[in-house]
Amino acid sequence: MLRSLTRFLFLAAACLALSGCGKSEPAATPAASSSDAIKLLLDWRPEPEFGGFYAANLPGGAFLQQQLNVQISSAGEGAPTWQLVATKQADFATTAADQVLIARSQGADVIAIFTVYQICPQGVMVHQSKNYTSVADVFSHPGTLAAEDNAWLHFCENKFAPVRVTITPYAGGFAPFMAQPDYSQQCFVTSEPILAKRQGSDPQTFLIADSGYNPYTTVVITRGDIARDHPDRVKAMADACRAGWRAYLDDPSAANAAMEKLNTDMDAATFADAAAAQKPLIDTAAGLGSMTQDRWQSLRQQLIDLKILGADAAPAQACFINP
Repeated sequence: MLRSLTRFLFLAAACLALSGCGKSEPAATPAASSSDAIKLLLDWRPEPEFGGFYAANLPGGAFLQQQLNVQISSAGEGAPTWQLVATKQADFATTAADQVLIARSQGADVIAIFTVYQICPQGVMVHQSKNYTSVADVFSHPGTLAAEDNAWLHFCENKFAPVRVTITPYAGGFAPFMAQPDYSQQCFVTSEPILAKRQGSDPQTFLIADSGYNPYTTVVITRGDIARDHPDRVKAMADACRAGWRAYLDDPSAANAAMEKLNTDMDAATFADAAAAQKPLIDTAAGLGSMTQDRWQSLRQQLIDLKILGADAAPAQACFINP
């Protein structure tokens, strides 16, 4: 469950061609009838951040109600899922909103149809003994911050300059955090803080979203040709995801039990704690799964300002639909 935000793979993505990299399985073609299997690829292991999809896939769940035969599988931790969709190795997958923009800037015809998180769960974990009040304090005080070279980090470095904290590579886990009072690290607020607290530490978390960088996260994507040629299928998929997530948020126990069989690194209590921690990041006034052009446009401009995207990047309205 040690979930770090390896979704932001913009350096690696720039080096990878759209030629089926990373997978050798045969390509899947767009589903033509309700009896055809639809592959939904996850960009992480079965955990509560995907709970609504597993709820939808339970017997009698929302996928069946929408006459969708969905096969959920993990593409691996940090896998380039948008490339697997773009190269027709899957029809649907999860990724992050900034990855959609990066994908389209590289010519991939992928489009977002649903988002799980309205508030990005990426955070920074610090010791309560530091008496910090915001993520700005992490960057403006001496100490160590372990973090991957990701878009959110560059955003914070720019916003909170001059940076006084020493930034070191993040290697996973939280053992150094447990041992060093001046050590801070990246985290998902639904993951590492829960585990560190159970082991007797004093974690305090700050959401990166509160600093102004808040990409939609755990976004369901498909190809543009599927959205154009099979709009009813895309709408059914989005509707089923929404219903599945409503069911999971109301009662996560059945889906958690199903995921626990697939991910034995987590116990039932951890599944329950993570599900509770993420609920306010998902179930907001914006509405389950909905996305706005203003949010996409703001993210696009942030990535341009960070020089991750060029000024000619795809317009925001081309990146998503609300089917």
